[in-house]
Amino acid sequence: MAAEIIKGKPVADEIREEIKKETQRLKGKGVNPKLSVLLVGDDPASVVYARSKEKVGDKLGVIVDLTVMPADTPEKEVLDFIKKLNDDSSVHGILVELPLPKHIRKEQVMLTVDHNKDVDGISPINRGFLLGGQEDLALVPATPMSCIELMERAGITIRGKRVVLVGRGDTVGRPLASLLIKRDATITVCHTKTVDLPSVTRQAEVLVAAAGRKGLVTGEMVSEGTVVIDAGINQTENGITGDVDFEAVKEKAAAITPVPGGVGSLTTTIIMNNVLKAVKLQGLA
Repeated sequence: MAAEIIKGKPVADEIREEIKKETQRLKGKGVNPKLSVLLVGDDPASVVYARSKEKVGDKLGVIVDLTVMPADTPEKEVLDFIKKLNDDSSVHGILVELPLPKHIRKEQVMLTVDHNKDVDGISPINRGFLLGGQEDLALVPATPMSCIELMERAGITIRGKRVVLVGRGDTVGRPLASLLIKRDATITVCHTKTVDLPSVTRQAEVLVAAAGRKGLVTGEMVSEGTVVIDAGINQTENGITGDVDFEAVKEKAAAITPVPGGVGSLTTTIIMNNVLKAVKLQGLA
């Protein structure tokens, strides 16, 4: 039986329609949702991501204001600029593109962004809300939220299911674990150092791969009928690939997300959704 391929675009389109309606409603109240994106340096991938946010925002009625600073900008200047955005009531969301130049401490940036404007979900306060099960108060990082949206909108039951999460990183694994616990999943978190990883992954009813290692999850590691969500993004000579050996695993899975075209195709849409949630958290909706 061939696996159902869960594609990101239809889900992204559905959420985008919801965003368009909400931006129209807010504009009727005199609120023009605005996201400020800060890019320090000229990392090629970051430039592409930043530009794509401008295009998407334009389609959805969210103003995206991109500021580019030279790579050698002093840390203090970057932090002062973020503080200015924190104080600007016309700015509802702030996103600092990563990676940052080596002389700028990521932790310091994370601490400086106002948590109610932190659409990337990197602030320790947002992480704390998530860990404490207060998702309604948190701005949630885009990739973990994309995994949840894909599953829920594809009609996949999470409640009570044995979910194995391969990956414990700050960006995907840890926040996703909190989101899954909140939805009553029974979760096991494992990673590249887990002893006998296949024996753990074969117990999964839902398997989420987010370790950032190409082809880590092979066909032998998955039981028949498992739902497989691939949140890995690895750059190779042949383009982008996930953490899952897609061709081998799709023969056994009940449903699977492709890379590209799965989880990653939702992330910019989720960022825009977070701008609207930020408007609510700021008491403007």
